[in-house]
Formats: sequence, C-alpha cells, structure tokens
Amino acid sequence: MTQGINCQFRRTVSGNMVLRSCWKSRHKNRPAPCWIRPGLIALLWLCGFSCCSGAVGETKNVVQKDAEFDVTYNDTVTSENQTIYAFNHTVSRNKTEGVRVSVDVLSQGFESPILFVIRQKQAVLSFQVPLILRGLYQRKYPYKHVGRTLCQPPTRAASESQYFFVDVSTLSNQGTNYQLRVSRVESFTLQTDTKFSFTASPSQPQYFKYVFPDGIDTVIVKVNSEMNFPCSVMSIQDIQCPVYDLDNNVAFIGMYQTMTKKGAITVQRKDFPSNSFYVVIVVKTEDEACGGPLRFYPLRPDELIDAGNRSKVLDVMVSPAINSDIYVIGMLFCLGIFLSFYLLTLLVACLENKSSEAVTDSATSTDNNYGYMGMDKHGHTHIFFYRSLDSVGRSRQESLSSVEEDDYDTLDDINSDKNIVRTKKFLCVSDLARKDKRILKWSNSSQMSHFSRNIATIAVFYALPVVQLVITYQTVVNVTGNQDICYYNFLCAHPLGALSAFNNILSNLGYVMLGLLFLLIVLKRDIVHNRALVRNNLNALECGIPKHFGLFYAMGTALMMEGLLSACYHVCPNYTNFQFDTSFMYMIAGLCMLKLYQKRHPDINASAYTAYACLAVVIFFSVLGVVFGKGNTVFWIVFSVIHILATLLLSTQLYYMGRWRLDSGILRRMVYVIYTDCIRQCSGPMYIDRMVLIVMGNIVNWCLAAYGLIERPNDFASYLLAIAICNLLLYFAFYIIMKLRSGERIQCLALVCILFTAVVWGFALYFFFQGLSTWQKTPAESREHNRDCILLSFFDDHDIWHFLSSIAMFGSFLVLLTMDDDLDTVQRDKIYVF
Repeated sequence: MTQGINCQFRRTVSGNMVLRSCWKSRHKNRPAPCWIRPGLIALLWLCGFSCCSGAVGETKNVVQKDAEFDVTYNDTVTSENQTIYAFNHTVSRNKTEGVRVSVDVLSQGFESPILFVIRQKQAVLSFQVPLILRGLYQRKYPYKHVGRTLCQPPTRAASESQYFFVDVSTLSNQGTNYQLRVSRVESFTLQTDTKFSFTASPSQPQYFKYVFPDGIDTVIVKVNSEMNFPCSVMSIQDIQCPVYDLDNNVAFIGMYQTMTKKGAITVQRKDFPSNSFYVVIVVKTEDEACGGPLRFYPLRPDELIDAGNRSKVLDVMVSPAINSDIYVIGMLFCLGIFLSFYLLTLLVACLENKSSEAVTDSATSTDNNYGYMGMDKHGHTHIFFYRSLDSVGRSRQESLSSVEEDDYDTLDDINSDKNIVRTKKFLCVSDLARKDKRILKWSNSSQMSHFSRNIATIAVFYALPVVQLVITYQTVVNVTGNQDICYYNFLCAHPLGALSAFNNILSNLGYVMLGLLFLLIVLKRDIVHNRALVRNNLNALECGIPKHFGLFYAMGTALMMEGLLSACYHVCPNYTNFQFDTSFMYMIAGLCMLKLYQKRHPDINASAYTAYACLAVVIFFSVLGVVFGKGNTVFWIVFSVIHILATLLLSTQLYYMGRWRLDSGILRRMVYVIYTDCIRQCSGPMYIDRMVLIVMGNIVNWCLAAYGLIERPNDFASYLLAIAICNLLLYFAFYIIMKLRSGERIQCLALVCILFTAVVWGFALYFFFQGLSTWQKTPAESREHNRDCILLSFFDDHDIWHFLSSIAMFGSFLVLLTMDDDLDTVQRDKIYVF
C-alpha cells in the first residue's frame, strides 16, 4: 500500500550526524496528509537521534507504515531499522472508544529488548518488550506478551480524526521478530448495574471508563473473581493521561486496594470534576501482598525468573450507592432505638412515683424511734422504722453482728479483730460491714467516688491522643488513597465527609446514650438513698447490701467511653489501634467483677488506685501481645506463666478473705497447710462454697492459658478480653446460684432484666462472630469476608453487633443494680457472704 518515509543518515569523521538521503512515499490512492509536512523536522530529528544510538558508520532506516485496526503485523526490527506504524483514530465527544495495543516478542533472548513508543495527541506511552517487572528483594520477572490500553485524548469537536503512532526500535544487531496488533476495546465504558468480565495479567493490565449518570452522585465499584490468586490491585483514577496501570506505578495516584476474590471502592462524584473516572485492574507480579506464598529463589545478580501463568479472570460492576435520604433514615433509626429506652425508663419512674404518692404517714414515735406505714415500689405494704444515727451506732455492735458468744470466748476484740471475724465458717454481710460509722461514711462517699473520678481522668487522657491519631490515620488514607490501611467492610462502608465508614461510627451511639441513661438511673437511686439516710430510715441504715454507688458511676462512664473509643477505632480499623476498641472493655469487665465482690464484701474491697493499676497492667500486656505476640513462643510462655500465677494469687486472696501475707514465709506456711490438712488428717476445705468457685476458676483459666500457649492466636487483644469475660460470667453465675441457694429471691424487675439481657447477648454474639473483616489477615484476605448491608441498606452485621451489645451491656448493668433489691428490708446479719 505504501512505500513510507525513508531517511538515511551517515556519520562524518568528526562524529556529527548528517542526512544522507530522505524521501517521502505517496499513497497509491490518496496524497499524504497535510500534517506530515509541519512535523517533518521533528521526524527528521527523531531519525537522527535514533541513529545516534547505533554503531559508528552504521546506516539506520526509518520506515513509516499506515496501519489498520484489528490487523496483526509480523515484523522484524534491528538496530539498523526503525518502523513507525501510523493509525487513524476517530474520536467522538459523546462516545468513548478504548484502543488496545498488544505486542508479542517471538525471539527467545532477553539481552536487547524492543522499545515501543506510542505517540498520541496529548500523551506518550512507552514500554519495552520483554517487559521486566520487579518483585520483592529486587526479583525480576520478564514478560514477552504485553498489552496496554491507550487513554482517549479529549476533544471539543463532535467528531475528530486523530493520528497516533507506534514506534518500534531496538539496539540489537540481530533481528528480533515481533507481532503487533492494535484493536478497539469493546465495552470500554462501563454501564451502571451491568457486569463485565475480562482477563488481566501483570503485563496486560486493564482499565475502563465510567461516567456518572444524571441523578447519581455516589457509586460503588465492585470487582470479583473466582480465583484467589494471582493477587491483583484495583484502582480508581481520574480521567487523565497517562494512566498508571502497572504494578510498579498503580499506587502513584487515585484510590487503590489489593484484592484476591473481592474488591469494592465507594466513589463520589464530588471527587472527580470531569464526572467520570477510570477503573484500573492490575495483576501483581507476586502474591505476598495478598497473603499468598512467596517462592524462594536464589538471589543472583541480574537473574530473570519465570513467573509462569498469572492470568486472572475478573468481572467489574458499578452500582449506585445510597442517597442522602438513606443517611437520614439511618440516623433517625439509630436515635429512635436508644431514645425509646429513655422513654421506657421515664415511664417506669412515673409508675414508681405514683406508687410512692399512696404512702400514708402515721406518726408513732417513742424514744427517738419513728415509723410509718406505706407501700414500697412494688406495691407491697410495709411498716418502715427509722431512728437517730446515735441509736444506730449503739445497736450496730449489739444486735447486727452474726458473731455469737457461744462461738468464741468472751474477748474484748471479738467484735473488732478482722482475723477472728473473717475466719468464721459462715459469714454474713454485717461481719464485713463493721467499720466505725465515720470510717464507713468516708468509705462509701469518698473512697467509692474515687472510682468515678479516676475513670473520668483516665478517659480524658486516653481519649485525646486517640482522637488525634485516628484523625491522622484518616488523613493519610484520604491523601495517599491507600485503602489497605483500614480494614473496613467495603461492601457496606458509607462515607460522610472525611469519614470512610460513617455507619460503623454512628452505630456506636448506643454505648454513649445508654451509658448516660445508666448514670441517670444510678443518680436517682443515689439521691433516694441519701434522702433515706437523712431521715434516719432503718432499712437504709441497717438492712440490705450496703449502697456503694461509686462503682456504678464508673461503669456508666466506662460504657460511654467504650462507645467513643469504638467509634474512633472504626474511623480506621487496623491491628495497630485495635486496643482502642478493647481497653474500656477490660475496664467494664473488671469493674463488674469488682462490683459483684463488693456487694458481699464491703469492708475488704480493692481501692480505686489498686483496681485501675491492675487494669493498666492488663492493657499493658494487651499492647505487648499485639506488637510481639504473633507467633512469638517466648512471649506466650511468659504470659501463660504470669496468667497462672495471677490466678493462684487471686484464688488465695478470695479464699482467705485477704488474711494472708506474701512474704518470705509463704512457702513454709503452704507446706504446713498441705501437711496438716491433706497428709496428717484428710479434711475437706473449711469454706466449701469459696473452694468450688476457686476450683472452677482455676480450671477455666488454666484451660485458657493452655489454649493460648498451644494455639497462639494472632488476635491477642480479643484473647485477653475472652479471659476477662469468661471470669466475669463464671463469677456472675456463681453469684446467682449462691443467691438462690441461700434462700434469697430475685425480684420481678431483676428477673426480667436477666432474661432480656441473656437473649440480647445471644443475638449480639451471633452477629459478632459473622466476621465481616479481620486485621489478623492481609487487607485483601480480609475483604473476602465483606458482605452487603442487611439493615436499611445502611447498617451491616457489625453495626447490629454494636446496637445489641450496647443494649446487652446496659441490661447487664441493670442486673447488677437491681439484683439484690429483695434484700433492702433484710437485716445484714441475715445476708450471707459468698
């Protein structure tokens, strides 16, 4: 068809390049295009520059050919000739057509690759074949088959003919055979809700264009594959040239994430001024980034490694995301759920106030003793007595102690020596509430309030750097576009402003609202109890479990902080900040166990400073486990030993009610006890109930320690939290059983709370174990667990876990608060300690 343009250059003695001969071929059927003449000087310069690369005295021929689409060109290139293929491409303003260049090198050698330069109107693309891509440790992978898609230059005209050129050259003296084929890409523009399948490889990346339809401002791009490997990368890039579509440059621009079977990115129109974007799919040269195996190769200089077949079949679909109405509905739904608990609490409070209005006072008083007849909050009629604090102080030692004269010799210190009182076989609450009234008042009001004040201080100093850090995380994600930093459920991650997963943050609102509601309930009870003390009410002074509200205030504050820190964690969830989500869960578990113990042991409860110091140690080990625990045998051995020793020390503390000393004589005393109780005479334990709890606790904790040492789970923080929860549930079950065994009863309100909380916990744990993402694996493997939204097209399974777990924890707190209401009219020398 054509003779082309041929230029010959020769090198003079001085080394300068001069034109030897140059002529222009003409088409048989039409003259050469007019654009050739203005570009002749640039073409001659290109010819001269190419010839400069040759050997001295060699002649280089440049041949231009008019080429056509969908035609395979078999040719040979050497250092003496350069071929230019000219393609005429019609570009329409309202129609996008992709153009794809495919090249195969038929020669076996890799010493002198062929250079392909594709010159377009506003872009230049160049690559060599064989294409050398690098992996880890500078491993080199050659690819002889290369396919690249050309970006479409913009045009203002309705239709415009644009030429582009494919220049082929090499420095090899020997001829290298190659095949060149340029074709139009079908379905280059993706359609909404239409799936498109294609094949990609490291040397044959693919990308497609999507244009936002009218009325759609947010879409979600989903890429799926039936194949786990080879590892691939999906990227969202703006419409501009060049398009970064190779493994070594795909992360330079836009948003991107690695994937095995699933990948999803939510794209908003506001981020793309052209109202369109490219979906780029790149297959990586190695699978290590996706959690795959990394084959071992000897690292030798300049060694080329055969990558094998790394083709991957994928499909892509772009679907509309939710609109602003769904956001509003989701927020209203979230608020409505938790505001309903406020309304229910208000209704119960109104019913209690209505019952209290029916109380009729009858003044019957003699010698500072007063009484009145009325109804309690459950509608039962009682006669309530109250008297002055002076008479209470005198009678406390006379009538309420369960220490009988028949049990011990008559000694002056029988009522004050804790070593005598606490070694009784059967203890009552009055035995452990024997402090002087001034000391007892300080213990109730000041010492217990330390829990609430200290946890508020801890919360402030803990939360401020957490907020700063997660804001930095989110900024890095938005600036770099690296969506492998955060482990979202990308199939249900709705952005709002700078937040990538607003739904996961919003669903934590329940912890904050229900924690505040619990604080209000505790405050009401605290006020009622203080008013009863002011009236010198006998029941408030001498009956029931001693009221310590400081731990309840601390629990409510901890629940609110759990919501705040969980929201911070979900701004960018990953393994480095998972402790934000669990730190106050340790606090809650520890405070609940402490409250259970305090109910029956008011005089020997741990101080706020000691309790928080122990919880700080737990969080310290949590951080160490996250950083060093993964697969570290030494760490797990050390932690298991510490876990078992801590269990033994706590068991001793519980069994002997704090009446033991950890000193140099501890081993001697242990041997003596074993000799006298087990060898000299085989006698059972003195405190059978406590021994049952301690044996069960040790079995559970030793099993957990063995599991950790054998399995060494990657998620150490969750493992540590499981230890705390198992111990809490064990102690709570023991408390309920012993309460019923002691003849006490559970009132209707507490029973409803227990049943309701148990059911909610069951459903909550079901959704928790769905596992929509996990930072224990690579980001690509984590996305295999991603699933679509299941509630209002806005909330996923983990959001429902947030809803249910906040309600369940609130219910658990109410159980602790109301469980012993049946003892409010029972004297403390009739309430057993267990």
